[in-house]
Amino acid sequence: MIRLTHVGGPTLLVEVGGWRLLTDPTFDPPGRRYRFGHGTSSRKVAGPAVTPADVGPVDAVLLTHDHHADNLDDLGRTVLNGAGTVLTTEPGARRLGGPTVGLAPWELSRLTAPGRPSIDVTATPARHGPPLSRFLVGDVIGFALAWEQQRHGVLWISGDTVLHGGVREVARRLVVDVTVLHLGAVRFPITGPVRYTMSARQAVVACRMLRPRTVVPVHYEGWSHFRQGRPAVERALAAAPDVRERVQWLDPGVPRSVGEPC
Repeated sequence: MIRLTHVGGPTLLVEVGGWRLLTDPTFDPPGRRYRFGHGTSSRKVAGPAVTPADVGPVDAVLLTHDHHADNLDDLGRTVLNGAGTVLTTEPGARRLGGPTVGLAPWELSRLTAPGRPSIDVTATPARHGPPLSRFLVGDVIGFALAWEQQRHGVLWISGDTVLHGGVREVARRLVVDVTVLHLGAVRFPITGPVRYTMSARQAVVACRMLRPRTVVPVHYEGWSHFRQGRPAVERALAAAPDVRERVQWLDPGVPRSVGEPC
């Protein structure tokens, strides 16, 4: 089984086959406003459910992008130093330096260790905003995880993305068992109605394309720039019972097993 612990925001502890993987480390306390560039900013309004000490050592960090504080904050950066491997975007690896590995979309990196199944981590395309917004919002990737004895498909972590051609490509190229979707329908006053992450309606469309057996929503609350929290997502799911029955909400700080035995 895959065991997931939601720390808060996009941060998940993923435990499978003896591996401990952490996504997008965010551990700062609430209250501070962070600037995201080009006149945008957001205030953190909820803190993590557990501390880095509570999480303990991790074998690898899967960092969808390094340049927004709601995906990597100050305390989160301290976690990178103790991780055995850090996988992120190619520009992110250049900024972070050290042993960080930068991946382009569809590039693969293999995690290996004695006595554990190897995990193939494939970077998947993400677009953190409308068409042609990459030069403003920067590069982002998702991650698809595959290991021996998986019977129903990969674990796919979307990263901060809207519904776009890259998500459709994931649906064409991969069989997805468990998907972790970054939601929230992010908007900023300065850019009006433009959204920078998936809305609940887009999530329903994505799930119908991907057809995962389990859907785990994350990164939909805790910051002032989110426009759709859990109630809005649940309203959209009420009209999509075929998707709603697959959704598993995580209680912050409480481990939960999903998927099939590995």
